[in-house]
Amino acid sequence: MTDFGRTTLPYCSFVTEGAPHVGVGIGTQVLDLTRAASAIVPEHAELFADGSLDALMAAGPDVWHAVREALLAHQPASLLDDVELVLPFTVADYVDFYASEHHATNVGRIFRPGGDALTPNWKHLPIGYHGRAGTVVVSGTSIVRPSGQRRSPDGEITFGPSIKLDIEAELGFVVGVPSALATPVPIDQFAQHVFGVCLVNDWSARDIQAWEYVPLGPFLGKSFATSISPWIIPLAALEGARVEQPAQSPEPLPYLQGSEPWGFDLDFVVSINGTEVSRPPFASMYWTGAQMLAHMTVNGASLRTGDLFASGTISGAGVAERGSLLELSWNGTEPITLADGSTRSFLEDGDTVTISAVAHLARGEMLELGEVCGTIVGHP
Repeated sequence: MTDFGRTTLPYCSFVTEGAPHVGVGIGTQVLDLTRAASAIVPEHAELFADGSLDALMAAGPDVWHAVREALLAHQPASLLDDVELVLPFTVADYVDFYASEHHATNVGRIFRPGGDALTPNWKHLPIGYHGRAGTVVVSGTSIVRPSGQRRSPDGEITFGPSIKLDIEAELGFVVGVPSALATPVPIDQFAQHVFGVCLVNDWSARDIQAWEYVPLGPFLGKSFATSISPWIIPLAALEGARVEQPAQSPEPLPYLQGSEPWGFDLDFVVSINGTEVSRPPFASMYWTGAQMLAHMTVNGASLRTGDLFASGTISGAGVAERGSLLELSWNGTEPITLADGSTRSFLEDGDTVTISAVAHLARGEMLELGEVCGTIVGHP
């Protein structure tokens, strides 16, 4: 288990005696908050009774702060070593963005080698698509290779299991406080609505995606599974990791201009079967989570407790900083080599992908953010 130290205090949900409980990570152990809340935060104990984070997330920033302060002051007498982690909240909606300029540029160069790498709208708004909430799964869940239509280079249309199954290393933002329909959320209200973050692997079937995405965008190539880490890191724990985002030009429209920096100094590590293949840096992301939230609601779309929106693939400027196999293998033309000598352009059955991350705090400390993993299994 990840060593979260004493101040990160990530939340999880775990099963004990056949029932879900809310837990808090302390070091490498777990505090059973469902049982301990009556002693630690008696005025908020009911928020943890059903074993999920739903009620806590909906309670809002004042309660989040009060519970966190009580946990920081508490000296736990009894902690658990091994727990069965489950999905920690009810996923209401899922939106995935495309916020890395390096990733978008790489993808553009791969698929539009003779044209502009970025589409004309890319630097004017955070591009995203609406995913499927029902296929968001917790880390450790096996990923069944999806089937779908594919178009071969010579134009033949076939159906079968994806042969270009990929990963996307991402950061997810978890909404706590909902908003009213037809009421945009201002960019500076980001921390009033977002409860915390998690790690995301947005599995992608590139061959299915390439054939279907024109003109309406990703569909079956994405909707079969999205894995998230079981630990939700409170936004407050990342306060010391906040940094300015890269300069934006042209200047975004006013609703995308905030008064606070919402970049994060996070380093991700992507491994396949134990071999490290990439280290994507989140600090290089062009669009921030606050800008994503403001854009997602500017048309009046409402937020619900449990909404999950993700950053899109995190990629840096270097070859070893690319957050997808599409980029790492340059769409299969430059396979990568694993420690056992085998090569990969895309994932094979039996491959296990693990994505972890750390936050770099301003005072020189590091916070572990956990990991999200999944193993590919063949289609039945």
